[in-house]
Amino acid sequence: MRIKNLFPTFAIALVVLFTACSSDDETQTSPAPTVVLTSPSTSESNVARNKAITVNFSKSMEASTINATTFTVKQGSVSILGAISYSGTTATFIPLNALAAQTQYTVKLTTGVKDSAGQALAADMQWNFTTSANAAGLSAVGLGAAGNYVILAKTAINNVPTSTITGNLGLSPAATSYITGFSLTDFTGYATSAQITGKVYAADMVSPTSTNLTTAVENMITAYNNAAGRPTPDYLELGAGNIGGTTLDAGLYKWTSTVTIPSNITLSGTADDVWIFQIAGDLNMSAAVNVTLQGGAKASNIFWQVAGEATFGTTSHFEGVIMSMTGITFQSGATFNGRALAQTAVILDGNTVVQPQ
Repeated sequence: MRIKNLFPTFAIALVVLFTACSSDDETQTSPAPTVVLTSPSTSESNVARNKAITVNFSKSMEASTINATTFTVKQGSVSILGAISYSGTTATFIPLNALAAQTQYTVKLTTGVKDSAGQALAADMQWNFTTSANAAGLSAVGLGAAGNYVILAKTAINNVPTSTITGNLGLSPAATSYITGFSLTDFTGYATSAQITGKVYAADMVSPTSTNLTTAVENMITAYNNAAGRPTPDYLELGAGNIGGTTLDAGLYKWTSTVTIPSNITLSGTADDVWIFQIAGDLNMSAAVNVTLQGGAKASNIFWQVAGEATFGTTSHFEGVIMSMTGITFQSGATFNGRALAQTAVILDGNTVVQPQ
């Protein structure tokens, strides 16, 4: 009876021991992780300069091991800054700035990359790719009669004094009463203000002012549609909409959501280069942030097409032609070199606005 009672216990112990040994054997024989696919691929050329670099692994990896030390992108010996993420079996590197044109880059994964069981890649992996050239022949957006105004709006132009404006203001189909904060002096067909070096025009003024404004507003809408309709962007979803701290070469940029500028940016190019920014959401620029032009770049060749609202923070400085469907707001002390063209209202608060040369 004692033997019978001990036998089940002995059998269970053997099963537990066998299971433990089997588990250890499986861990020891589990294959090391491998890279099954990269994008761009090895030696790929003509790669888009806003390309997200992705790596697909053979198994689930430990996300914490995929970082700026183990997953690098370099141009020669210079490390490229970027955001690294991991999901599923895919690691992604998104460059902070657009990559240089017609340039070779090297991507490297080290054996510091490990799977969820702690097994490392068998060896470092490295490959190269080469970027495409700049977009050729990107033409400026024609403004037509809208280019006669530094500020052009349809519903209102509201100002908290004192602003300093260089250039003409236009408002249509709204009347002169919807231009506030400028202490206007009326003349035949236009008005003036001590805050404006230029003239003020509204839809209720005598002909040909009303006719000219109708044409200008039509041209403003045509220009907006032209910019929004440009095909084949050079840069798609750059920075996932956060472009702070970047240097932007000439080209066509597109985002399907809001764009934020939380820190200074630079637009670098020649006097003949053109930038077009297609923004499906809002454009938000933080306080005291600056847009700087470099290499001869001109504000008159920079076009910001914004489907939502464009808002510029206190004491910020912005460059370019803003074409907004929803509205443009300059907060206190913000400065602007360009044209503000809004299909609703433009709001000012002690700003300096200068039309581009």
